Amino acid sequence: MKYLTVKKAAKLLHVTPLTLRNWDKAGKLKPYRHPINRYRLYRLDQIEIFLRRLEISKAKEAKRKIDVF
Repeated sequence: MKYLTVKKAAKLLHVTPLTLRNWDKAGKLKPYRHPINRYRLYRLDQIEIFLRRLEISKAKEAKRKIDVF
C-alpha cells in the first residue's frame, strides 16, 4: 500500500496542502497518521477514488449549467 505526504497528495489533486487539511477537518478525506511523528499520510488508492468523485461531480455540474442568450 502506497502512502502520500500532504504535499504530494495536494499536488496530485491540484489543490494546496491547506485545502487538504481543511478537507480533513470537514471529513471529506481521512488521513492516516505516521505512528512516530503524527504527520498526515494519504493512501494513494483513496486519493484516486476521491479524484474520480471530484471529476464526476464537476461533470454533473457542467450538465446543469444553462446558457442564456
